[in-house]
Amino acid sequence: MDRHTLAIVSILGSCLDLLGALYLAYDLLGGEHGPLRAVSRGVTYGALFAIGYGLALGPVFGIACGLTHGITLAWEYSAASRGQSHPGFWHDAAASAIRGAGHGIGSASYFGLKFGLIFGAISTLSQIVAYGIGIRPTMHYAPSTRARFSLWQMLLVLNRTAGYGLLGWGCARLVHRPELAIWFGLRVGLVIGVVTLLLSSFSPMIEWGADHVPERWLGVFGVVLIFCGFALQSVQYWAVLLDVPLR
Repeated sequence: MDRHTLAIVSILGSCLDLLGALYLAYDLLGGEHGPLRAVSRGVTYGALFAIGYGLALGPVFGIACGLTHGITLAWEYSAASRGQSHPGFWHDAAASAIRGAGHGIGSASYFGLKFGLIFGAISTLSQIVAYGIGIRPTMHYAPSTRARFSLWQMLLVLNRTAGYGLLGWGCARLVHRPELAIWFGLRVGLVIGVVTLLLSSFSPMIEWGADHVPERWLGVFGVVLIFCGFALQSVQYWAVLLDVPLR
């Protein structure tokens, strides 16, 4: 067994423990619009983005984007649930910068600091422009028990796919890695597009759950996650106990 794989399994177990503890705390202390509801949103969105990006682009990209997207989406969706759909320019700029930092850190793991700085800065600016013309995660905020698919949504996803694909290709050319430019551009564009499509389609169900799922159910779910996290964390000890060779 590779020691890096073992470390990732243990980290994932710790994350599940944290997620489960938050859901369990929500069950004990949650309110309709209290801070635990926002934290629960953030951890849920963050985990989904981390899994989606991490499986296709690596753990560094997944963790960086999971953290930054979780924080900002919890912030924005919590505000939207209270009727604050357009909090202002500086809020939009801050959310864009946080998500851009996640993209920058994740992409830097491939081609270095210069690449990450350029990729993150352009990502931030493009998101600020999108906010300025009314394109934001909460633009069609409507909690529902069903997933949402629309032509407008598909057009936005295609635009995001093409935009990040071109950005990845261009940044790779700028840092003198032309042999990897097309590969990275296609990969990052498709992954960001697919994850955006899935999350935007199922976010109405997540939001409906945040507002309507009984708190006791969330507590039970939290306990299940804690047991899963404990099982994953114990893998490292079983590896030692069973003398599994590490490399």
